Amino acid sequence: MKTTRALLMIAFSVVAGVVAVFFAASWLAQKNAMMTQKVVVASRDLELGNTLDPSMMQVLSWPSGSAPAGVIDDPKSLEARVIRTTILRGEPIIEAKLAPVGTTGGLSAVIDSGKRALTVKVNEVIGVAGFALPGNYVDILVNIQDERDNSISKIVLERILVLAVAQEAARDETKPKVVSAVTLEVTPEEAEKLDLARSIGSLSLVLRNQVDKDPAATAGIRKEDLLKTATIAPEPPKAAPAAAPKKPVASKPRQPARAPAPSPDKVEVIRGLQRSTAEF
Repeated sequence: MKTTRALLMIAFSVVAGVVAVFFAASWLAQKNAMMTQKVVVASRDLELGNTLDPSMMQVLSWPSGSAPAGVIDDPKSLEARVIRTTILRGEPIIEAKLAPVGTTGGLSAVIDSGKRALTVKVNEVIGVAGFALPGNYVDILVNIQDERDNSISKIVLERILVLAVAQEAARDETKPKVVSAVTLEVTPEEAEKLDLARSIGSLSLVLRNQVDKDPAATAGIRKEDLLKTATIAPEPPKAAPAAAPKKPVASKPRQPARAPAPSPDKVEVIRGLQRSTAEF
């Protein structure tokens, strides 16, 4: 009797344990599901301009608190979308990295609305020794002859985005690459300036800081300004030492002028041989 009761207690404990484990597992799974979300990530490294297909994507569980803004959970909604920038393996595919719906693949997919792509011929010097890579910003210098046949160099365009060098548009490279052509992203007005500048003079690229947005207020420089020597200004004449102030000389008081005495009346008197003068 005691053995049967003990066996029943053991069986009840086992069943209760199994039920507790099942409910605990279900609770943990539900809690984990509430703390994570489905995120579509790249299954391999993707270059800009690529058109997405199912083989390029996979769905992973991502912690809800650390998921970046704009993540997508349905891979079917990303089919035939074009990538605007390089995406590494395991990186979430977000809307900000995709071209608008309906955009075809290629370099045209990465050009912003209202912008154009223009390619200019460069050499090792003009191309900043190969350090002007896709994603960098450059200023453009033009060297021309003015109306008086004097050379002048001037920055004509500032903060121009490099879209591609040669036929490569990947932005994850840092190694310099000497190429023969650079493709730049410009507005229609900037495209006109750049086309005119390269037809009348020689171009040079100036690599600038990625976060520097301050305009360069320069007037350009001419040949005579570059070779002009500094003139030595003549030394100003030394000022003569100030003369000591003279002490005023005390002047004597003027004596009042005396009126001339009236001349006396004279009468000559003759007495015989004697002559005399009498005054009145």
